[in-house]
Amino acid sequence: MDMKNHQHMRLTPQRQVILEELGKVKSHPTANEVYDMVRKRLPRIGLGTVYRNLELMAENGLILKLEVGGTQKRFDATTDLHYHIRCTTCGKVDDIKLEVIPQINKVASDSTDYEILSHHIEFSGICQECSGSETYTSTN
Repeated sequence: MDMKNHQHMRLTPQRQVILEELGKVKSHPTANEVYDMVRKRLPRIGLGTVYRNLELMAENGLILKLEVGGTQKRFDATTDLHYHIRCTTCGKVDDIKLEVIPQINKVASDSTDYEILSHHIEFSGICQECSGSETYTSTN
């Protein structure tokens, strides 16, 4: 984890709960879903507070903010570089167990005059739950 950005960010009790709850799931929840999880422990917390803290924590490198496929922002407690896969049917986002390709930044750098800072790779497909459903044959 990159400690240089967030070593000066104060981990308030609210942020601690948000981080703990986000760390319990691998579902890459939206801000509303994180709010629902956190509210069980902090019933008086507001959605705006959760949203602002998620944004601040992402800006400071404590968590990842995923802006995938034009859908709602999702959040991830795993900050190590890794790739994601999104279901085009239900929108679920999972980690994909694929070795990170560090040389891709060099390949990209050699192909452009941009200074490459990072990369983000998202795969899309249909999850097991959706591929086993009758989504495509239903006429409802």
